[in-house]
Amino acid sequence: MRVLVAGSGGQLGRALGASVPEGTTLIAPPEAEFDICNADQVAAVVAAARPDLVVNAAAWTAVDKAEAEEAAALAVNATAVGHLASAAATAGARFVQVSTDYVFDGEACHPYAPETPPAPASAYGRTKLAGEVAAQTLHPSPLIIRTAWVYAAAGSNFVHTMLRLMASRDELRVVGDQIGTPTHAASLARAIWALQGHSGIFHWTDAGVASWHDFAVAIQDEALALGLLTRAVPVIPIRTEDYPTPARRPAWSVLDKASSWAITGPARHWRHELVDCLKEIAG
Repeated sequence: MRVLVAGSGGQLGRALGASVPEGTTLIAPPEAEFDICNADQVAAVVAAARPDLVVNAAAWTAVDKAEAEEAAALAVNATAVGHLASAAATAGARFVQVSTDYVFDGEACHPYAPETPPAPASAYGRTKLAGEVAAQTLHPSPLIIRTAWVYAAAGSNFVHTMLRLMASRDELRVVGDQIGTPTHAASLARAIWALQGHSGIFHWTDAGVASWHDFAVAIQDEALALGLLTRAVPVIPIRTEDYPTPARRPAWSVLDKASSWAITGPARHWRHELVDCLKEIAG
């Protein structure tokens, strides 16, 4: 199987590259040679690669910046998805689009099922939902995988931010009333490989739930055990209203993974995946 990955330099793209199944040829052009916002370049790269599968691991993920630059976010998260989906369809290749919990408003009190009607409450969520629509419109049978709270050993993410702040500050205040599931990029990559033969909308995160405060406390505990931190600092829970941001964050981001887990088997608990990530950082 030949697989073309867009966004190969990002944390998910690197995780896909690190977990390529046996018998798979991975084609991962650098961004300079595969600008997904350039329709002609996308068509040429896909045609030359002759892929059986195209995976879009690229995205505009600057959630707050999207509030002021929604058109730019839309170009990456939706228009470019259309370029990829159309080129994949022309090549007769399957197509995977990675989406987000932000397509929901976060006002539920139970896990969001894949068939739950989306209701994004931010520019980022609107652009990612538009990307789902583009994939469904321009490819006959795309696979859309919604996920949440993704982090990895490399890249800019919550884990690295917490490690940096815990090493430099005497106290941290972290939002404690937004609930979701931390998801290791390596786990998500394995799920994509397992689900790539299917189509439709699936949800995937690691198992369990947490607040951002829970996640931060776990990062500190496990980092201390591994020697990544040398001291513990107080991690104080605060309310969303105490940490205002341009974009509205979902208060509840737990996704129902029953349909994906029926295929892949249950995911590991997020805390176990966090330990694996921190061990990788520790070397």
